[in-house]
Amino acid sequence: LQTKLGMIKGSQITPNLVDRAKVLSKRYFDDKGFKNAEITITQRDDPANENQVLVDIDIDKKEKVKVHAITFAGNHAIKTSKLKRVMKKTNEKGKLLNLFRTKKFVNEKYEEDKQLIIDKYNELGYRDARIVKDSVSKFDDKTVDVYIELEEGDKYYLRNVTWVGNTLYPSEQLNFMLRMKKGDVYNQKLLNERLSTDEDAIGNLYYNNGYLFYTLDPVEVNIDNDSIDLEMRIYEGRQASINKIKINGNDRLYENVVRRELRTRPGELFSREDLMRSMREIQQMGHFDPENIKPDIQPDQVNGTVDIAYDLVSKANDQVEFSAGWGQTGVIGKLSLKFTNFSLANLLHPGENYRGILPQGDGQTLTISGQTNAQYYQQYSISFFDPWFGGKRPNSFSLSAFFSVQTDISSRYYNSSYYNNYYNSYYSGLGGYGMYNYGNYNNYENYYDPDKSIKMWGLSAGWGKRLNWPDDYFQLSAELSYQRYILKDWQYFNGKCNDLSIGLTLARASYDNPIYPRSGSDFSLSVQFTPPYSLFDGVDYSKYNEYNQNDMNKMHKWVEYHKWKFKAKTYIPLLNPTTVKKTPVLMTRVEFGILGHYNKYKKSPFGTFDVGGDGMTGYSSYATESVALRGYENSSLTPYRGQEGYAYTRIGFE
Repeated sequence: LQTKLGMIKGSQITPNLVDRAKVLSKRYFDDKGFKNAEITITQRDDPANENQVLVDIDIDKKEKVKVHAITFAGNHAIKTSKLKRVMKKTNEKGKLLNLFRTKKFVNEKYEEDKQLIIDKYNELGYRDARIVKDSVSKFDDKTVDVYIELEEGDKYYLRNVTWVGNTLYPSEQLNFMLRMKKGDVYNQKLLNERLSTDEDAIGNLYYNNGYLFYTLDPVEVNIDNDSIDLEMRIYEGRQASINKIKINGNDRLYENVVRRELRTRPGELFSREDLMRSMREIQQMGHFDPENIKPDIQPDQVNGTVDIAYDLVSKANDQVEFSAGWGQTGVIGKLSLKFTNFSLANLLHPGENYRGILPQGDGQTLTISGQTNAQYYQQYSISFFDPWFGGKRPNSFSLSAFFSVQTDISSRYYNSSYYNNYYNSYYSGLGGYGMYNYGNYNNYENYYDPDKSIKMWGLSAGWGKRLNWPDDYFQLSAELSYQRYILKDWQYFNGKCNDLSIGLTLARASYDNPIYPRSGSDFSLSVQFTPPYSLFDGVDYSKYNEYNQNDMNKMHKWVEYHKWKFKAKTYIPLLNPTTVKKTPVLMTRVEFGILGHYNKYKKSPFGTFDVGGDGMTGYSSYATESVALRGYENSSLTPYRGQEGYAYTRIGFE
């Protein structure tokens, strides 16, 4: 409030300045629903400084003024209850339907709600509807009554639509896009949407082909009883080419890193579709606030050009995660560093390119992490990702490496009273997985055996390419990976296993915003496969015993499998996102995964699905893929507590 008043220490004080401060204070509290607020401004001499005064602003906000009752008169086509629902910010208190709606009375919002009433009548064909009289009267010190008298007029229908001035597109095509035909209710809201605001509106047909100076003026040329003839007067103008592209507010990336994501380039024809796509690509980078990316379009009709400025707000998105603690197994901790604006080219050139501990500016991602649960579990990894490998084409490149070791439990545990209590309660129906997970968890840790372990290390390299067909939302990626498992008295294994595989992924992501998607979809289909060793090595695997360590070591010296996964998400706005920024969105999700085999006697024990819980670590987290599902314990939906999940499905609506 002090900032709004503009009364600065040392400035000259005048009666006008005092009156202005009183008006601004009153308006400030009016907007918050305190219509009865009393503002008193007094001056008194400052005993410490000659020719200076102390200004006291005394504010008595009183109670918020709310709406007691809303009364309509003259409405016949629309029920009073529906008109009250049309008003968004002026609602009666004490009504159950308004439980989550604001009940305070703000004059500015009231004026907006009156326009919403007229818009609703126009939507239903009542083009002449108007508010004849309205009043706001005091009911008591805390509430007011609102009275609105309406004159609805007649309901109109559309008769003929003619097009004038269109040379680029035939009238038949424009009529088809308008989606309003003879005999339809004269819906002015729908008319405006089909002309300009919808994604497939007629205006966008012109704007996407460079006709930035195009205008369309619908004129009611004839009104006959309840029928209206419309004449669509089009001025197509000349095509506008892009002159300059400006980027404002970027202090994180090299400018070429931002520019390479743009679909609008100097010399090309203006396209609204390219403009919106450019904004989406900037949002997907993650370096700028997606809600505050604004294009500033500056047309020059004389020269037939347009300048476009992208106003950006930088957002730091590097991540540092650190945790430490102490448990029965010893030190428990994690350290993870993710740098999302890394620059490999500048790594060996220290100086101004360093803005922290690492060089920045190229938008590459470097992640280093390590975690430990002392003698139970340790894991270390490093990865690098470049979305524009080489800097000239949007082909991504990635490298990663990891190492982990996990300890098993001693056979003494299965002879202990803790296990027997769990076992008996599980099969007698008195307990179950939850009892095992919580009631005996601390005792379970006492039986870790460092002589029983599984060590894993792996390397992978990936490459991805943006596609232009079927459309440019598609991306194809491939990854070559190698993993080595070193097992020491681990369940039925005591040896070394190798996993050499190739992964292919076809994905399409068209959602509009990474933080708050309002529309679009996200699909991916992937397959990961190893060579089919069993088809040409001449070994009869049916003779091997899966519970014999020697047989298991021979069988899985080179692991083989083929793994298929499909994931899909769609985002459907429940309100028009062009007019309602915070629209509720329905998200649908469908997933499935299958871990297949070439030989039924040589099914891979690694790479299975572990379903349920938080998706972090389940009962058998080694060499498995965790699939989160809220409402369930970790691994609780996987047979044999996470050991044999060879297929899963997941379907959800949110």
